[in-house]
Amino acid sequence: MLEDIKILLVEDERKIADSLKKGLEENTYHVEVAYDGLMGKKLFQTGSFDLVILDVNLPGMNGYDLCKEIRAQNEQVPVIMLTALSALDDKIEGFDAGADDYVVKPFDFKELLVRIRALMKRLRQVVPAGNTLQIGDLSMNLDSKEVIRDGKSITLTAKEFQLLEYLVKNKGRVVSRADIALNVWDIDFDTKTNVIDVYVTFLRKKLDRDFPNKLIHTQVGMGYILKEL
Repeated sequence: MLEDIKILLVEDERKIADSLKKGLEENTYHVEVAYDGLMGKKLFQTGSFDLVILDVNLPGMNGYDLCKEIRAQNEQVPVIMLTALSALDDKIEGFDAGADDYVVKPFDFKELLVRIRALMKRLRQVVPAGNTLQIGDLSMNLDSKEVIRDGKSITLTAKEFQLLEYLVKNKGRVVSRADIALNVWDIDFDTKTNVIDVYVTFLRKKLDRDFPNKLIHTQVGMGYILKEL
């Protein structure tokens, strides 16, 4: 239930923070606010939260470092970065730090609510114990978040894991960039950004580079397909 969801909001601009807190509470969420990164870290360490929304340019500790601290303590809690930094490199740094989503200011509050609901729906989906996906010599455990190929453990970021999970669940089928944007990032595909291609490149380096049999293949003009040759 939405009324059970507790959100940690880390935002140093008090007017924005107070406005977001009011809007979220009107939508039945419980919200605690921290006005700097160190306070956000302390609240997260001492409290129990279902979701975190944080700015990047924070006093005390920036949002990237705070996200890494949160991930070191909890790998599952959804994190949304809310920031004016819109460059592709900034988004990639946010996802690499462990963020699940990245919303650029200024934004429509309704869009933020949609992102929150999508993340909470994904988090609360029941995953059967020991659920493992497999393709060839690669396996991924959806419970432990472990990825192994040919006996070798492969470390992925949260967003890389989500992308691989989507590709494996659709193995043998071409998925377009629009499909990936909607199902992995929960956004409409922006033709001006190459963030999806960048993340596929990240996966290829980790999953295929050191192995003779490649799993990730490009279908020119159509998208990507995960398959064994």
